[in-house]
Amino acid sequence: MTDLAWLSVADAAKLISGRKLSPVEFTEALLARIERLDPKWHAFIRVTPERARAQAKAAEAEISAGQYRGPFHGVSVGLKDIIDLAGYPTTCHSRVYEDHRASSSAVVTERLEAAGAVVLGKLSTHEFAIGGPSFDLPWPPAVNPWGGGNFPGGSSSGSGVALATGMMPAALGTDTGGSVRNPASMCAIVGLKPTYGRVSRRGVFPLAFSLDHVGPMTRDVADNALLLQVLAGHDPLDPGSADVPVADYSAELDKGVKGLRVGLVRHFYDGDETAHPEQIKAADGAASTLRELGADVREIRLAPLQDYSVCNRIILAAEAFSIHRQHLATRPGDYGVLARERLSIGAGLSAADYVDALRMRARLAAQTKAAMDGLDAILTVSSMDPPPPIDDAEACARVYPRQARQPFNVTGLPAIAIPAGFTPDGLPLSIQIVGHAWQEARVYRVAHAYEQATGWYKRRPPGIE
Repeated sequence: MTDLAWLSVADAAKLISGRKLSPVEFTEALLARIERLDPKWHAFIRVTPERARAQAKAAEAEISAGQYRGPFHGVSVGLKDIIDLAGYPTTCHSRVYEDHRASSSAVVTERLEAAGAVVLGKLSTHEFAIGGPSFDLPWPPAVNPWGGGNFPGGSSSGSGVALATGMMPAALGTDTGGSVRNPASMCAIVGLKPTYGRVSRRGVFPLAFSLDHVGPMTRDVADNALLLQVLAGHDPLDPGSADVPVADYSAELDKGVKGLRVGLVRHFYDGDETAHPEQIKAADGAASTLRELGADVREIRLAPLQDYSVCNRIILAAEAFSIHRQHLATRPGDYGVLARERLSIGAGLSAADYVDALRMRARLAAQTKAAMDGLDAILTVSSMDPPPPIDDAEACARVYPRQARQPFNVTGLPAIAIPAGFTPDGLPLSIQIVGHAWQEARVYRVAHAYEQATGWYKRRPPGIE
């Protein structure tokens, strides 16, 4: 069972397609693991064992009949609980939506199930993808197994924890200001925010329409590319979706970085902010590793980190308040304290504030594009700090905004967070690799080369067997 728990998507697919592993056996092993571990780590809002078992049996029957759908056929996944699964509640981890039931599945859910995936359930999130970690909600927050009781990042917290504890090999998260990459950073896994418009958001409860992304979360880069391959594609009914051809995201994985030009955005973490010393060491070390692998790594400057952060916060606050203003007026007590406080910020913004932020966004996007001219990718940190104890509200509040993820929601560029080592106390550190729009394959290429050279992704949280 332990061996099955840590299978990658790619390895599970080889065993399943070769009929050396039954989808039913794989699913049952993971359901048993969830039953054993989740009471402590709280990755799930709701497990869906009946649906999962039915999907696993159907997948096995198709394989027996010679009908193989691809690498996710019979492989288990989980959905952040703002993503619709037909016939099941989408609670958004909130009392406000506790009784809401989805009449249809999100486009990303449909694409996963069409690929033969087995959906194990709905995963914990910060309330409405903004308020957390919160202890005043109907369900407890997910807990990071690294350190035994730390903040797992958010808002896709359950997705990060489920992967880090071996409950599943792949999960979906969403990212408006860093919410795929934050738990990836804190839980020592891999999380990609694709180019804005690359993955449909239809059937996903919105936080901020012009900043929201759905992203793949896995334990290694190769699996992440496989998952994006399933998710990517134009959806004419999502106003933010772009009709751009879907690339082969695995095509460049093994090409290495020799000759690639990588910009190091060092001023984000040692200037605009001062990251934890071990995080600075990890990011600088990643630059050295890429140089040793043959990349041309040079320091570059973007706009100050604070400019991107302010822009992101204003747009997010204004758009989120527009979505929640009716419930905030009629049911304020049904929100947790953190979500209510964060969502209410938008009430104090003017139309001029919002328009100014949109104009600032356009300037920042143009400046970033110009700074990246001639580069294949850029490198910087994701989080400034390792994860703090989840029950230390002051530490969580201090660490949460100390990050370099918002620039790439503002610009819409693809950005991946990957493990980059550990503190002497064994807490995860991370880096981000960022690429040009629609160049996820190149982002994966750089990330995979670093990952394979360092092997950080192979570590497991102590005590998790």
